[in-house]
Amino acid sequence: MLPISAVPHPLPSASGRPAAQTQSRGSSRTPSLWYGLLLAGGLGLVAWWLGARFPLIGGPVFGILLGMVWRNVLGLSPIFTPGVVFSSRQVLKWSIIGLGFGLSFGQVLKTGASSLAVTLITLSVAFLSAWLLGRWLKLGSHLCTLIGVGTAICGGSAIAAVAPIIKPDDHETALSISTIFLFNVVAVLLFPPLGHWMGLSDHGFGLWAGTAINDTSSVVAAGYSYSVAAGDIATIVKLTRATLIIPICIVIAFWVAWRNQHSETRVSLASIFPWFILWFLAASATRSLGLIPEVLLGPLHLLSQFLIIMALTAIGLSSDLRRMALAGVRPLLLGLGVWTAVSISSLIVQLLMGSL
Repeated sequence: MLPISAVPHPLPSASGRPAAQTQSRGSSRTPSLWYGLLLAGGLGLVAWWLGARFPLIGGPVFGILLGMVWRNVLGLSPIFTPGVVFSSRQVLKWSIIGLGFGLSFGQVLKTGASSLAVTLITLSVAFLSAWLLGRWLKLGSHLCTLIGVGTAICGGSAIAAVAPIIKPDDHETALSISTIFLFNVVAVLLFPPLGHWMGLSDHGFGLWAGTAINDTSSVVAAGYSYSVAAGDIATIVKLTRATLIIPICIVIAFWVAWRNQHSETRVSLASIFPWFILWFLAASATRSLGLIPEVLLGPLHLLSQFLIIMALTAIGLSSDLRRMALAGVRPLLLGLGVWTAVSISSLIVQLLMGSL
């Protein structure tokens, strides 16, 4: 979902020991999972409180904003990096699984199936617009493919899955992830007010957010900022869309092998499959079978809501705006063009289907 920030290793001092160990005990700290978890959790609690005070904006949006302000104003010490990365990835998956306990299995299957038509059309629009705009902007095929697949399916996760297949340069991967992340943040802030302005129903907005916003975290943030019902629908639609990473990777692998007849490209399905989706379905099935006591459903829902805010706060803490500014204009124009095309096509298809 997001680029993994490298945890720098302390340089050795003249004595041969790491420099961190030669500092005074009061200032010597080594990176730890707990530092980042506490930072993301603490800011997440503030965001949760602000979301309750200003429900029109919502806790998820406050979480991203607080994280971004902290990172880009105060900076982020390397001691927080492991916990921040863990929160933005693993805690987010736990929060999605927790949401499954609040949804019936039948609702999940029905919503997922009904969204396939819009999902497939927007996916096609994403790849076509990425190819056309990329040629017009004179960008490399690798960058166009990465931004196209990131916009079409699931942001940084899709880029990470496709990169080993097409083998882009490191800077192309980092550039595409930064571009996708920028528009994820814009979508979280822009989609809810636009949805209210257009008078979208909860179902219409959930389907729009689930098919037009790139990353799972941003879909969840925008959906639940609109309404609980819209958030539930957006989450299901997004998880349905994320499973398409498997056939897309297989198609791209065959395409690469065809272009390079002697290529030994291999696709590991186990490594690219989003396994947490199965746990989400298991949680939903458990709830539908009545295996979870009713008294626990409320606390589980509150816990999953907080974990979402905590994960989004960590994603904000991972956003280096200075690095994004160095990306240049053309990749941003490509990302903007593909994202706009997907957003508009989703609304048009829904309008034609009468889903708005």
